[in-house]
Amino acid sequence: MFKKYIQRKLENSVKQYFKKHPEVTLVIVAGSVGKTSAKIAIGTVLSEKLRVRLHEGNHNSELSAPLAMLGVTYPENIRSLSAWRAVFKAIRQRINQPSDVDVIVQEVGTDGIGQIPHFGTYVTPDIAVITAVSPEHMEFFGTLDAVAEEELAAANFSKFALINRDDIDGKYAADLKNANIGTYGSTDTAEYRFESTDYTPEDGFTGAFVANELSEPVKVTLHVMGEHSIRAAVAAGAVGLKLGLSPGEIQSGLSKIRAVHGRMNVLRGMEQSILIDDTYNSSPLAATSALRALYQLSVPQRIAVLGSMNELGAQTAEAHQLVGDLCDPVELAYVVTVGAEAGNHIAFAAKKRGCRVVSFNSAIEAGMFVRRVMEPGSAILFKGSQGGIYLEEAVKLVLHSTDDEEKLVRQSSEWMQKKHAFFESLTN
Repeated sequence: MFKKYIQRKLENSVKQYFKKHPEVTLVIVAGSVGKTSAKIAIGTVLSEKLRVRLHEGNHNSELSAPLAMLGVTYPENIRSLSAWRAVFKAIRQRINQPSDVDVIVQEVGTDGIGQIPHFGTYVTPDIAVITAVSPEHMEFFGTLDAVAEEELAAANFSKFALINRDDIDGKYAADLKNANIGTYGSTDTAEYRFESTDYTPEDGFTGAFVANELSEPVKVTLHVMGEHSIRAAVAAGAVGLKLGLSPGEIQSGLSKIRAVHGRMNVLRGMEQSILIDDTYNSSPLAATSALRALYQLSVPQRIAVLGSMNELGAQTAEAHQLVGDLCDPVELAYVVTVGAEAGNHIAFAAKKRGCRVVSFNSAIEAGMFVRRVMEPGSAILFKGSQGGIYLEEAVKLVLHSTDDEEKLVRQSSEWMQKKHAFFESLTN
């Protein structure tokens, strides 16, 4: 009851803020995967011209999303009445002061039916970016159609929507009621797109950002890995154009985009190896996209370390098998699985394809194995979910320098204590 009361007060505060500050633009990012990368990319580009507020984490709950938009710190103790008094005092000051930003970029997530539509009851975003429709929280949604209805609701309550043409099935166009829509992607079916001419792991993708509004393409190098990472940058360029940035500002902003920690972040490994740190979370779409990116690298050896994917409900076995089916024995020296579902389903499908597969319960065991078998100049993908997988600890074992440990996800003392207890439980 207390939480619901606080939630209503926060939502009313957000309404008051935008009523008092109509000059502030709101951009939201929704979708099954890729929200944080798109949000950071958009913020990077828009910062070339505009004052931007965004929360770099992915706090998108009923309480934290309003606070992130208002730029007020989330209280350490959400059950403390005095803490909330201080929060609402800061909110009143924020509302009554002159605006300190030109645009707010807010990630909007969901883990149950109706959460994204509810967001639209207290804000009307100027732009919504929808990154993907793919399996997520399937224990609650049940079907991909239900996921699509939830995620695309953000397009319908916004003034303008940008839809990822490559990662959202065209059949879900029927869910779109908003006629003011554009598409983005990395293929020529999208209105906003990137046309690549070259790629190197050191520099990224060389090519041009293309849009109808531009008299000529904007030539730029995107310092990212994987075609799906290109799409986040294209979304950022499209939003920049919509908000009045010049071609030069778009070019400068796109060139500054870098991978978010734990999301297709390229790190230097032992033996001159390339480590692809994609350990923040995992889903079928993200895992298959990461594998395709790994296959693009011209290296003497490739290893895929794949952890179990969580929150897939009745689709768990099928989704893991899909990832295993993409494991190619010609491309991969080893497929290393971590966790029960990956060991049961990814491993089974990969072995059936002829891959050399080794399975472990622990990320630490997997990391030690990779350290033994990796060759000089190899490329190693680490892809897994957070709950019970924690592949960042496997990455740690093959880093060239311990200085790069700060670039790994979940390294706070609280997380390390939690992971230590988890790994201890596996040995008991």
